[in-house]
Amino acid sequence: MIDLQPHDHGVLLPVRALPGAKKNELRGEQEGALKVSVTAAPEDGKANKAIVQLLSKQLKLRKSQLEIVSGLTSRQKKVLVARIEMDELREKIAAALQTG
Repeated sequence: MIDLQPHDHGVLLPVRALPGAKKNELRGEQEGALKVSVTAAPEDGKANKAIVQLLSKQLKLRKSQLEIVSGLTSRQKKVLVARIEMDELREKIAAALQTG
């Protein structure tokens, strides 16, 4: 189960990033985090931008709702999903993984 955490502005989503992958996709849960693979290389913030773009598209959120708040240079990241309730985010993740 993905370890979502409440935040004053929304929900913190732990992400396990896999940059330089063959395709952009949500790959399920790993050690309490949402596993996300992106084709972008982990240089100059390209992979981080690709992660935000993928999460926005797959979870049907605005890019402005998503901000990587920790782990900018790490595979383990925390993404703040603003203006959303924990249950709603959990449902969006489940739906995205089912259609994956």
